Amino acid sequence: MASQSEKKPESVFDFTVKDSKGNDIYLSSYKGKVLLIVNVASKCGMTNPNYAELNQLYAKYKDQGLEILAFPCNQFGEEEPGSNDQILDFVCTRFKSEFPIFDKIEVNGENASPLYKFLKSGKWGIFGDDIQWNFAKFLVDKNGQAADRYYPTTSPLTIERDIIKLLEIV
Repeated sequence: MASQSEKKPESVFDFTVKDSKGNDIYLSSYKGKVLLIVNVASKCGMTNPNYAELNQLYAKYKDQGLEILAFPCNQFGEEEPGSNDQILDFVCTRFKSEFPIFDKIEVNGENASPLYKFLKSGKWGIFGDDIQWNFAKFLVDKNGQAADRYYPTTSPLTIERDIIKLLEIV
């Protein structure tokens, strides 16, 4: 008989991740919310517009049930080389971001985060299931299922209509 730890995850709410300070965060604490999960980088050409637009979406919809979960990743062009503290300082100081920034992870390969393995298993891109670059985005519904996947070049503001639909805002 399979143990609880071997149980296949059924939603993102089955995962525990580390925050930027190394604390365990149970994603089940986000049940009932719409999530936008993004792999971020501080030194990418897409950093400024993505953080600016993510901040706009968060400010507009956080009180209506949107959470943005940012996962720093250094797998693409080594564009997130700093420590968690440096990343947090950069994001909070430069962009005044209020959404949570988590522990630096890998999104592809053997050491990919289990959360990202789960997300990729549900929504394939045109290049297979690998994340192509920084700022790939997964929109997750209130039940913890990936509802859509967006390429790194997709502007966060263009996702707004999909967010509104999942938030059931009339």
